[in-house]
Amino acid sequence: MPDENPPGVLFDVDGTLVDTTYLHTVSWWEALRQADHRVPMALIHRSIGMGSDKLLDHLLGPERDRNADGRLRDAHDSLFAEYWERLSPLPRAADLLRACAARGLRVVLATSAAEHEVRALRAALDADEVIDTVTSSADARESKPAPDILVAALQQSGLDAARVVFVGDSVWDVAAADKLDIPCVGLACGGTSRAELADAGAVAVYEDPADLLDSLADSAIAALRRPSTGHR
Repeated sequence: MPDENPPGVLFDVDGTLVDTTYLHTVSWWEALRQADHRVPMALIHRSIGMGSDKLLDHLLGPERDRNADGRLRDAHDSLFAEYWERLSPLPRAADLLRACAARGLRVVLATSAAEHEVRALRAALDADEVIDTVTSSADARESKPAPDILVAALQQSGLDAARVVFVGDSVWDVAAADKLDIPCVGLACGGTSRAELADAGAVAVYEDPADLLDSLADSAIAALRRPSTGHR
């Protein structure tokens, strides 16, 4: 009989499966520079993973003139689009997705990227045959660290929060998962340190998708298929 409450893995994509964190950083830096906002790249990098609204609040302050936000987002999007054809998956990212699917887990890309960016990210991953569900920014009313995109991913995939693990690369990913009591596995390949991810509440931290794949049998993901699921 089919599993009425199937397990699954929700994956962030930018910085987790595809090597884009620093491309977003540079694109935001240039978009802000063009508007005469001089923001250090280090500060921008640490904001990547938030939605653009929260990112701009974080970098420019909530009291700023928001009338220019649309132009800043458009500039970032145009600059980032220049990299689309050169996007690269992080080490063994597609193999990790296939390994999860081979274990009978639903593979969900819980991304808040815009729909046109999602197409480029999926092309870079080249693993559509094992991906069950994909979200986009249109599915979330509020961006991370709010959990809206994870709620949308659960609803669209038919998964239950009690039987999933989320894999992400930023403290904002960990915070969003924590709001739904979903265990979050952290990957350091987005540039956030192991210590920061662990301190934020990640249940385990690995270097990149290849490191997680090598340790999959002993991970929180493997626990999803064990008879006594005790990953909380």
